[in-house]
Amino acid sequence: MTAILFFVALGITLSAIAFSAVLLLQPREDALDDRLTELQASASASANRPMRRRLGSGLSDRFLYFVSMLPGMEEYLSDTEKELAQAGIRRKQALAVFVACHLGFLFLVLGGMLYLQRENPVTTKFGALIAAGILGWMLPGMVLKRLVKRYRGRLQDALPDTVDLLGIVLGTGLALDQAMTRVSEEMQYIYPELAAEFYTVVMQVKAGQDRSRAFNQLVRRTGIEDIKSLAAMIIQSERFGTSLSHALKVYAEALRTRRRLRAEATIGKAGIKMLFPVVLFILPALFVITLVPGVLSVLRDLKGGIGAK
Repeated sequence: MTAILFFVALGITLSAIAFSAVLLLQPREDALDDRLTELQASASASANRPMRRRLGSGLSDRFLYFVSMLPGMEEYLSDTEKELAQAGIRRKQALAVFVACHLGFLFLVLGGMLYLQRENPVTTKFGALIAAGILGWMLPGMVLKRLVKRYRGRLQDALPDTVDLLGIVLGTGLALDQAMTRVSEEMQYIYPELAAEFYTVVMQVKAGQDRSRAFNQLVRRTGIEDIKSLAAMIIQSERFGTSLSHALKVYAEALRTRRRLRAEATIGKAGIKMLFPVVLFILPALFVITLVPGVLSVLRDLKGGIGAK
């Protein structure tokens, strides 16, 4: 059991190091170029099924093309690319790096399990390989979903202050694109995730895309209902010519109320979540500390009384 945990931990560590190293060594992403590439891809893709990949000239494109040729892998690549985008990882090589780490971790776990089960019967070896395959396939996906949840949480926490600042900047007389650019510059050190999303929308509009479509893509990238409401508010305000700054101030106050309610709900759940660790870990240790000395003293007295008789 110790050897299995060792191989699993080794695979996770090597995959994380390789994934992080490749992402860190890549050049800084160009938001305008990335959005133009995304627009070109979405224009040629079908609305109901993922776009069939083509054999590109780069190593990563060729790797993804050969992976997509396997049964069921095209849908896996499409879903993984979408989840990487929702996690804030939108570099061109991110999908290829994640898929390579995912498959490498799967083969590493299978190889480690095969090595550990080399002297066992075939039936035991087969069952162990199935369990290792399930673990090696599901664990990277769970890590990616956790990254998506963390990224969405950061966007959710940054939204009230950013919307409030956007309303203030719009009240000074700036246009929407200029106001969003100004807010992105001010918030890039406090809330870099939401600032990058706003800047991406501005770059899409400057590239010639319709503002409503740019905000709709923002909603699809993030998958947050509050951002969906914000996008709808901005689109309707632009369409009907209503005042946007006042509406944003009211909406920012509503977002703060929601954030406070979420914090109160989290605090309310903390007591229930702490119940299981207390019962499983703290109470047994407390019982040992309080009861064992008394039990030992009673046993010692009984032993002394029996010896005296």
